[in-house]
Amino acid sequence: MIIKNVRIFTEEKTFEDGEIAIREGVFVREPEGGDGEVLDGEGCYAIPGLIDLHFHGCRGYDFCDGTAEAIEEIAKYEASVGVTAIAPATMTLPVDELTHILATAASYRKRAGEDNPQAADLVGVNMEGPFISAAKKGAQDERNIIPCDAGICRQFLEASEGLVKFVGIAPECSEDALEFIREMKGQVHISLAHTNADYDRAKAAFDAGADHAVHLYNAMPAFTHRAPGVVGAVADSPQVNAELICDGVHIHPAVVRATFRLLGGERMILISDSMRATGMPDGRYTLGGLDVDVVGNHATLVSNGALAGSATNLMDCMRTAVKQMGLPLGTAVACATANPARALGIYDQYGSIAPGKKGNVVLLDEELNLKAVIKDGVVIRKNF
Repeated sequence: MIIKNVRIFTEEKTFEDGEIAIREGVFVREPEGGDGEVLDGEGCYAIPGLIDLHFHGCRGYDFCDGTAEAIEEIAKYEASVGVTAIAPATMTLPVDELTHILATAASYRKRAGEDNPQAADLVGVNMEGPFISAAKKGAQDERNIIPCDAGICRQFLEASEGLVKFVGIAPECSEDALEFIREMKGQVHISLAHTNADYDRAKAAFDAGADHAVHLYNAMPAFTHRAPGVVGAVADSPQVNAELICDGVHIHPAVVRATFRLLGGERMILISDSMRATGMPDGRYTLGGLDVDVVGNHATLVSNGALAGSATNLMDCMRTAVKQMGLPLGTAVACATANPARALGIYDQYGSIAPGKKGNVVLLDEELNLKAVIKDGVVIRKNF
């Protein structure tokens, strides 16, 4: 395939006029030429397919439904909106239920592989529970929270057959948390998630080997000048990546801008944290077994009004980050493509438009409207 007349997003986070060549589902150098269709991009931005490494579901389905049908329908919807690789998140559920969910994901991955043009590739799983804090549980079910346990963690990793990429913990909830981090860090990324840790405990966790922060600002202590908490510890730990929900609900635009100035753009990862109501009408849905009311892009627990994930896909979050929050387009694209690919350890195949990588491209017009999605060199959506 040849995609002509586009402004190509480069690995330097700039845009260059040119053509993109895809042969047998992967990018090739332009002189080699592509195969099949020629698509006129009409001057659109050409960016890599987005990668969402933290979300729960969409179109009425949730990853924790624990069925191949749910994963497949989620993957199809995500691909249709330009998110071509996914790492769904689990909720805080009983250990046996989580083990089943992970085994189902592993089975789906073996069956579906990475070459279904109509569906996003399942490239990982982000475990948001059960090793979290009741004090910062958010929309998680407190009844299923347990202390971090290396044996149970290994059970999760084995069930997923390597799909689990992140395991979240609240380091203040166990005396053995730092030992857990040191023991598991070589097998999986350890993130701080739904935690009430103060600065010192969070910094100790990062120094021990944790390297990821789940939805920064949300489900953690507030960042203040005398008690900087997890956010301050992230700022002082340059090896740590941080997720950010830019749906226009979870974080004020001024805080998003300030966070990028504080941390820089290289370790920021845009996520959607979307739940099953995404792409569906307003109404009542569930998340982790709890009832959630959805009105517009607000999803809140019926029980107490707490935010319960988002109802916004990652493409819309990236668009919001640029058009409403003032992030440069190149920065926002990198934070939804290259940065998550590096965090997941898949940058050799995903995250940029470069020879040898999977031929996943999204075309956006000047207003960032979605004009086309190309997955594995196949046009799966075109709005010209």
